[in-house]
Amino acid sequence: MKKGKQVSDNDNEPPTYQEATAGYGDMEAQFAWDDKNIRRTFIRKVYAILLLQLSLTIGIVCLFTFCAPVRFYIQTHPGLYMASYMLFFATYIALSCCGELRRKFPWNVTLLFLFTVSMAFMMGFVSSFYNTKSVMLCLGITALVCLSVTVFSFQSRVDVTSCHGVLFSLTMVMLLCAITMSIVVPFGYVPWLHAIYAVIGAILFTLFLAFDTQLLLGNKRYSLSPEEYIFATLSLYLDIIYLFSFLLQIMGGGRE
Repeated sequence: MKKGKQVSDNDNEPPTYQEATAGYGDMEAQFAWDDKNIRRTFIRKVYAILLLQLSLTIGIVCLFTFCAPVRFYIQTHPGLYMASYMLFFATYIALSCCGELRRKFPWNVTLLFLFTVSMAFMMGFVSSFYNTKSVMLCLGITALVCLSVTVFSFQSRVDVTSCHGVLFSLTMVMLLCAITMSIVVPFGYVPWLHAIYAVIGAILFTLFLAFDTQLLLGNKRYSLSPEEYIFATLSLYLDIIYLFSFLLQIMGGGRE
């Protein structure tokens, strides 16, 4: 009787920690593997959309730069630029501020397409006032900078996402430069002031490109949710476009 009672007591004892957590290691490994697969899919989707955006933008920029009749038409109709700017502003606000809207298909893709077309038209309009060699040179430099920053962000252990204070400080410097230029410009063009502003802008958006790329990768201090592929694409696209525009201000020569 005593022996049977002892067996019964042993059966009612709780499991040890090793027994209770025996399958947790395999579960954690499975979750980590699933998370990596989701992140890889997220990255591929973002870069696929970004490639389409950049292809459309480069096509419109080249059309407005090389085709003389189109260039003459848009330069003599500045109202088209203002209309594209209003469309750009409206779609940017919608995609940036309305989280549910940018996650809801097909509204998110439609708004992103309209945003890309409006921004591409604006960049084509601006590029039409520069000579062809300057535009092609700035496109090539932008491509090299983007490739270098992307490789750096993928390979480097430096966490750019933790340097948001530096980016904020540079943004404030750009804001002060913009305010100064808005006061000085009506009294005359100051080449060195515009050059400083463009250099700061190019450096700032190169850093923003590294920052947003590492947010996309998700292996640093801060990361983006895989659901935010529209916002990630929007951020990278704007970084590249603004980098190109500032390089154009630095090295671009006016069309004669």
